[in-house]
Amino acid sequence: MVIVSRISKGSLMDQIYLPKRRAPGLEVGTAVLVEPALQKLAAKPKLHYYNLAHLEPIKVTIIERIFEHFEQVEEVDNVLVAGSFLEYGFGFEDVDIVAISDKKIDAGWIEERIGTNLGLNVQVIVISFKSLLRGISTDPLFEMLVSKFAAKHRVIFSVAREIKHKLLDLHLLKSELLIINFDSLTGREKYKFVRNLFAIALFLDGQKISTESVDNEINRYFWKDAVKSIRENLVDKAFLAKYKKFYNAVFKRIMEGIKNGSKQKQAA
Repeated sequence: MVIVSRISKGSLMDQIYLPKRRAPGLEVGTAVLVEPALQKLAAKPKLHYYNLAHLEPIKVTIIERIFEHFEQVEEVDNVLVAGSFLEYGFGFEDVDIVAISDKKIDAGWIEERIGTNLGLNVQVIVISFKSLLRGISTDPLFEMLVSKFAAKHRVIFSVAREIKHKLLDLHLLKSELLIINFDSLTGREKYKFVRNLFAIALFLDGQKISTESVDNEINRYFWKDAVKSIRENLVDKAFLAKYKKFYNAVFKRIMEGIKNGSKQKQAA
């Protein structure tokens, strides 16, 4: 006899409830084996891809396992796997997971559970669909994060870009850290700050934001394969001087936007 049940949270010990009325085979005192049922009983989840032309088979398997874990979290409506994990090769540091839900869910618990079972560092963002759309429309990094993804259920984003200069000013502060701590940063850290700056610039220009478009803009502004040099921490003070020039130009545009926005509010 086989009964599919769920683990419930208890005060001292978690537990599994079985119905009193059940067919013979699971009497009180019977030794049983407890293991996840979804991998055996359910078909592999169908993946829905957005802007993904190629994905290594091992990554497909990992995404399927991630989605299986979320089968046991009833409050989640959809799951997106995004970020550097989807880039070609295995140079990623962690796996970015966006869990779409209107409920309050402990992201840390999910990170620990998936991380322990799969042996990966995972970053889980729990967000409502409405907040996700708002984030894509106002936050260049959010737009870049979901520029390509694998989804548990099909999803379509239709948003109009909204430039909030004060919010962009806060995001820009991260990129100032490259100027302040240039000598002590790793190549990966420098790349993140540079990528943040150029994503903001593209956002202000009304351009489409993706990992590819940001990297292309970085290479265009500095030199061919500049992204590779930054990641490998092979950039010098000449690079920093050019970076400062670009940073100051973007900062000036944001300050002008804040100033003009204030004037418009006063006039209204």
